[in-house]
Amino acid sequence: MIERSDNELIELFQNGDDSAFNHLVLRYQQKVYWVARRFVNDHDGADDVTQEVFCKVYESLREFRNESSVYTWLYRITVNIALNSLRRQKVREFFRIDEMYELEDEDAVAPDEALEQQEQKRLIEEAIAKLPEKQKSVFVLRYYEELPYEEISKVLKTSVGGLKANYFHAVKKIQEYVKRAHRTR
Repeated sequence: MIERSDNELIELFQNGDDSAFNHLVLRYQQKVYWVARRFVNDHDGADDVTQEVFCKVYESLREFRNESSVYTWLYRITVNIALNSLRRQKVREFFRIDEMYELEDEDAVAPDEALEQQEQKRLIEEAIAKLPEKQKSVFVLRYYEELPYEEISKVLKTSVGGLKANYFHAVKKIQEYVKRAHRTR
């Protein structure tokens, strides 16, 4: 294929030529990767973000209207996905729920550490149970099921913005509940 402009490649893709998308990926993959890498600070995370960006672009490219340059559009998508990735990572680091559910051989974990993990798990479960119904639903679908906001929006029949706000408030309430419980010990 001759060297074509971004707009020509998009037009070809919108008319059914999937190879045009491959050319866009080759053209922008490295730039997207390095934007992602500045946010997530590790190679595997940046690779994951880059892959997610191009999946999203593939799904959305047929509706692209040239209201901005392709790179500006890609940059915006990359930043949003990278920030979402960081948010998920921060929540996971705070809760460390996976570690709590997969307690190793009881002999390998010190008894006081195992007790502390069980207590932390119990506090988190209590906090989730006390959430308002909508926040609880959003939290469970987003954190445990790892559904994207767009899919949760379809399930709960509400806006993505409202879901993000509910998720944010749910996380804050869970954090506060756990902190308060630790202070009263």
